[in-house]
Amino acid sequence: MKKTPAPRLSLVIPVFNEEKNLALLHKEVRRVCDGLGFGYEILFIEDGSRDGSFAVLAALQKKDRRVKVLRLRKNFGQTAALSAGFDYARGGIIVTLDADLQNDPRDIPRLLDKMAEGYDIVNGWRRKRKDKFLTRRLPSNAANWLIALITGIKLHDFGCTLKAFRGEVVKSIKLYGELHRFIPAIASSIGVRIAEIEVHHRPRIHGKSKYNLFRFVKVILDMVLLRFLMSYSTRPLQIFGLVGLISGLGGTVLLAVMTYQRLFLQVGLGNRPLLLGAILLIVLGVQLITLGLLAEIQVRAYHEASGKPIYFVREVLDAERPRPRSRS
Repeated sequence: MKKTPAPRLSLVIPVFNEEKNLALLHKEVRRVCDGLGFGYEILFIEDGSRDGSFAVLAALQKKDRRVKVLRLRKNFGQTAALSAGFDYARGGIIVTLDADLQNDPRDIPRLLDKMAEGYDIVNGWRRKRKDKFLTRRLPSNAANWLIALITGIKLHDFGCTLKAFRGEVVKSIKLYGELHRFIPAIASSIGVRIAEIEVHHRPRIHGKSKYNLFRFVKVILDMVLLRFLMSYSTRPLQIFGLVGLISGLGGTVLLAVMTYQRLFLQVGLGNRPLLLGAILLIVLGVQLITLGLLAEIQVRAYHEASGKPIYFVREVLDAERPRPRSRS
């Protein structure tokens, strides 16, 4: 079969247990993209759903040749699903959005218009979110503020999946862990232009949110890792040396204070277990943080040098193309 020319736009949509949303999402996306005036493809990444999502996607693919379906062998997570989509996408521009219908496909032309102004990444900002305050909006706002502070990238909504990327930019980024929300920050190190526009956010109609407070903790830990990788991955001595100096200075001050108390105030050192316990906890904390950062560096080198994939494809529904290789 003759291979069709590469489309200008690829839509990458990760799917996990969204059976009831997919048909309507496909209809909305088709309605918007048919009016763009150029070729596009809709790439669904079926990330190990336990409901009937794959059957719905298979039916959509049979009716619409623009639909491509990558079925992963198990639930690898959103980062791996997006990475698989980026690998497989052929469009010069890649737009990502969630499958839960909370992102509005009608915002896609606005993302593309902003990108036409010369930007490499256009980030969506869900300014008026239709989510619960305590469990969704509050931790998200806190995480966004911390991410902007630590990375120096002034965006309001790093967690919004609705984004537009130039293909050559996003395909050059290695993703693993939970780093998908940090793509703009990672890409900033190669000198891309980033913009942000307000997008609509709709209440969830079907299904359950995959977000919980534990995920917020993982975001914070990934943020610490990202800052380390952006600033100190090629010069780790600066960060470890700084921690060592602070720790050593603290120990020296404590030793000086205890020596002064022993010599001039006649305070004994043998009956102060709480002080020794506090010092032990501080040293243990420094050791654990240092060990964690070293382990993360090794994981990064392992993934990028060994070629170990972060996802495995079970099957592909696309008659025009062969099965893709897994991403390393």
